[in-house]
Amino acid sequence: MQNQSANLNLALDWLRAVAAGSLKMHARQVDSFEVESLDFFKTATGLSNFIEQFNPSYEEFVVLMLGLAPSLQPGVFHQLIAEHLPNGGDFPEFGGVKGQNHRDILPTGETAQFILAGDDLEKRLNVHQLFSTDHWFHQKGILSLDAVPPGEPMMSGRIILDPEVLEMLTLGKVSKPRFSTDFPAEYIQTGMEWDDLVLAPGTLRQIHEIESWVRHQATFFETWGMSRKIKPGYRVLFHGPSGTGKTLTATLLGKSTKRDVFKIDLSMVVSKYIGETEKNLARLFDKAQNKDWILFFDEADALFGKRTGIRDAHDKYANQEVSYLLQRIETYPGLTILASNFKSNIDDAFLRRFQAMVFFPVPNVEERFKLWQKAFPPNVKLDEKIDWKRLSQQYELTGASIMNIVQYCCIRALEQGLEVISVENLMSGIRNEFVKEGKIV
Repeated sequence: MQNQSANLNLALDWLRAVAAGSLKMHARQVDSFEVESLDFFKTATGLSNFIEQFNPSYEEFVVLMLGLAPSLQPGVFHQLIAEHLPNGGDFPEFGGVKGQNHRDILPTGETAQFILAGDDLEKRLNVHQLFSTDHWFHQKGILSLDAVPPGEPMMSGRIILDPEVLEMLTLGKVSKPRFSTDFPAEYIQTGMEWDDLVLAPGTLRQIHEIESWVRHQATFFETWGMSRKIKPGYRVLFHGPSGTGKTLTATLLGKSTKRDVFKIDLSMVVSKYIGETEKNLARLFDKAQNKDWILFFDEADALFGKRTGIRDAHDKYANQEVSYLLQRIETYPGLTILASNFKSNIDDAFLRRFQAMVFFPVPNVEERFKLWQKAFPPNVKLDEKIDWKRLSQQYELTGASIMNIVQYCCIRALEQGLEVISVENLMSGIRNEFVKEGKIV
């Protein structure tokens, strides 16, 4: 952390020297100026890692530091201008705006033009290009210019550094986004491994094919050049009854490929207000765009269901929501998984665009036997009289139901002071689960 702050101090001192030189040139105090090259501490820090990854030019680094400076040294631009305008007064050439809470100058595109180009029109146009949608600043989600009111110059928008980039540059790491109305997705993880998962052979084969795509995605699209022929990303439908392992499988795919998995809460995405659903989706996909996340839409029928005939304005806008979502999913470069209990509920327009559709059936007798064998922890003692094969044959249960029974039995045994899970205890758990599901034992 010490080298982190030391490198940031070096970069901020360098930016002050660059800005001061530009101010002196504007005042005709000097004809030109030179700034010493930066020599960072060698220990890896957020800033040094960024430079190594993106190799920014002199102009790009100035713009990056303009976006970073207000968060680290409020007052730096006010001090610089005060030194060159000791009698006060406006300095519109320097650009900059005031924030609602932040009282110092917030740099704008015009600030970058002043520091890097002065009055040279050709150079000012070159600086303008740094904020275009073609530049890697935009494509990588590094920074942008704030939108300005209609009729005002684009370059008068303040330079906005992406919050995650800011966190990486200052702290050397990025925290996972918090679940909120602005980000209606929950980070999910598991302590389980592939060996803990019991699936039908055909289902497991398809899952490993998806895993292979995630592992070789970069080589496939970039090294082999397939991005010119195939749309980015991979879209998968998981369908089958509740409790058959869809969520766990999505989580294990993330764990095995070292990708974060976010489960989208569609109840917070879908809005009754016209246009709000699209805005919620836009925020979600914009956040995920350059992250290599796996997006998991559970109970996807709520938003991905069949489109209706247009009978009124509500139907019209509901269909627009589905169309917009289809568009965003098709342009998302990572893995998107939709989960539904019934494949027939999903709109045909989506089905045509899935690279894979994976069915999760209710486990058969052999699979239920394996689930029972893996269900109880090794340090839990089990009654030797329990006939696991007979239980597997007699009671049709999903993996989730079996784990519910295990939890019930363990808690009940602890409450009763028992050291062994008995046949009676286990049967009580099975009956409890069947009653809960509305079935007759």
